[in-house]
Amino acid sequence: MTHPLVISDRAREQLEATCRWWAEKWSVEQAERWYDGFAEALSSLRENPESLPRAAEDHLFPFDVRQLNYGFSSKPTHRALFTIRPDMVYVFSIRHLAQKPITPDDH
Repeated sequence: MTHPLVISDRAREQLEATCRWWAEKWSVEQAERWYDGFAEALSSLRENPESLPRAAEDHLFPFDVRQLNYGFSSKPTHRALFTIRPDMVYVFSIRHLAQKPITPDDH
């Protein structure tokens, strides 16, 4: 079953801010590759999003919170936090793996 994918404005801003940081820290080309790869990984949530694990913070929310880890090669650096609703997969945050766990006040 294919689900519509909705990325919140906040998650989109977080993704773009990370891409800008990546371009400043490493290179524009690498930032573009990272962004395009993460966007493709997010798009994959349309198929079988329930196969991804629940986030450690899942118990803090009144809805299921799952995560998609992403990074270059086999080393994830970031994660997308999302929930599966009856009518869509909703991505509500993009966070670095080193960030503190998200709380309900953060989203």
